[in-house]
Amino acid sequence: MDGNRQKKSKGKGKLGTLLEILYVSTKLGVTSFGGPIAHLGYFHEEYIRRRKWMDERSYTELVALSQFLPGPASSQVGIGIGIVRAGWLGGLVAWLGFTLPSVLALVAFAFLLQGYDIGNTGWIHGLKLVAVAIVAHAILGMGQKLTPDRIRATIAIVAAAVTLLWQTAFSQIIIILLAGLLGVVIFGGKSQESSPDLQIPISRSVAIVCLALFFGLLLALPLLREWSKHEWIVLFDGFYRSGALVFGGGHVVLPLLERELVPAGWITKEEFLTGYGAAQAVPGPLFTFSSYLGALAGGVTGAIIATIAIFLPAFLLVMGALPFWSQLRNSSKMQGGLMGVNAAVVGILLASLYDPLWTSAVLQPKDFILAVILFGMLVFWKLHPWMIVMVGALGGTVLGYL
Repeated sequence: MDGNRQKKSKGKGKLGTLLEILYVSTKLGVTSFGGPIAHLGYFHEEYIRRRKWMDERSYTELVALSQFLPGPASSQVGIGIGIVRAGWLGGLVAWLGFTLPSVLALVAFAFLLQGYDIGNTGWIHGLKLVAVAIVAHAILGMGQKLTPDRIRATIAIVAAAVTLLWQTAFSQIIIILLAGLLGVVIFGGKSQESSPDLQIPISRSVAIVCLALFFGLLLALPLLREWSKHEWIVLFDGFYRSGALVFGGGHVVLPLLERELVPAGWITKEEFLTGYGAAQAVPGPLFTFSSYLGALAGGVTGAIIATIAIFLPAFLLVMGALPFWSQLRNSSKMQGGLMGVNAAVVGILLASLYDPLWTSAVLQPKDFILAVILFGMLVFWKLHPWMIVMVGALGGTVLGYL
C-alpha cells in the first residue's frame, strides 16, 4: 500500500505534490487550535487517518523523535512529514502552510489589537474544548495500535503518571529514554514486524551539514552579536537561541523570550503579556508568538527576522536527524526500544490530555457535555476537524451566556 501511495505521489509530479502539501498544511494552520499536543491530534487525523501519508508506527516514532529535539514539537512533526513526502522543499512548504496563518494573525494583533483582552472570551474556551476532543480521539487510535498488550499499556500508564507528577523541562526526554531502554530489554530480542520503509530524500552528508550549521550558528551568533552590535543581529541571535535551547514546547519558551526582550527595552512587560493572550486565540504553533514580538520590536522586518530565527533550529535539527533515524529504526534492538518509546508517547499524550487541556477547559458540567458532543461528532459522525472547530467556537460562545 505504501508503494502505491508513493507511485501516486510521483504521478502527480513534484509541483503537484508540493501544492497538495501546501493546501493540507495551510488548512491545518487555519484550524489547529489548542497548542502542540492538540496539533499532534490534528496531524494524526489529517495526515495519518485521512490521507495515509505515513503509517501509524512511523508517525508515533516521529513524534518521539521530536520530543527528543529542542524546539516546537508539533512544527517539527509537520516538517518531518513534509520531508518524507517531498524532500526538504516538502518540509519547507509544510512549515509555511502550518505557520503562516498564525504569523499573519499575530502580526495583525501587534499592530491593531494591543490592549484588548481576548483570552477569556467564550469562543476561545470553546476552542479549548475542541482540543480536548481532538487529543482524546488521537490517544484512542494510537493507544489501540501502540499499546495492545499489558506490558506496553503499563508503560503508557506509568509514563502518564510520572509526567503529571514530575513536571520539568527534561522529564519527558528522560521518560522516553527509560521507556526505550525498557523496550530494548523486553522486546529487543524478539523478531518484530519491520516498519514500512520510509525513503528519506536527504543524504547523510546533507544531514551532517545541517547539524553542523545548527551548532555553528548557536556558537557564532553570540560572538557576532558582541562584535557588530547591529540590532537585527542582536534580534536574530536572541530568537535563534530561544528556539535552539528550549525543551518542552511553546509555553517553556516564554520566559526565555521575556528575558531576551523586556530587560533590553525591545518591548514592555504589558505588551508581552497582551501578546501572549493573543497567541492563545489563534491556531498554529505557539512559537509564532515570536512574530508578534518581532513586529513590536522592528515592524514587518522584525517579524520576519524573529519568525525565521526561532524556527530555523527546528528545521535544521529535523533535517539533520531524519536520515539517521530512518536507517536505524528497523534494527531489532531499535525496534524493541521504539516499542517502549511509542507506549511512553501514548502515556505522555494521555497526561497532556489531563493537564493542561482538561484542567484548563473542562471546568463545569456544561463544558464536559460540549466536549463529549464534539468527541462524538469526530469519532462516530466522522465530521471534518474544521467543522468541529466551528461548532466548538459557537458552542463556547453559547456557554458563555449560560
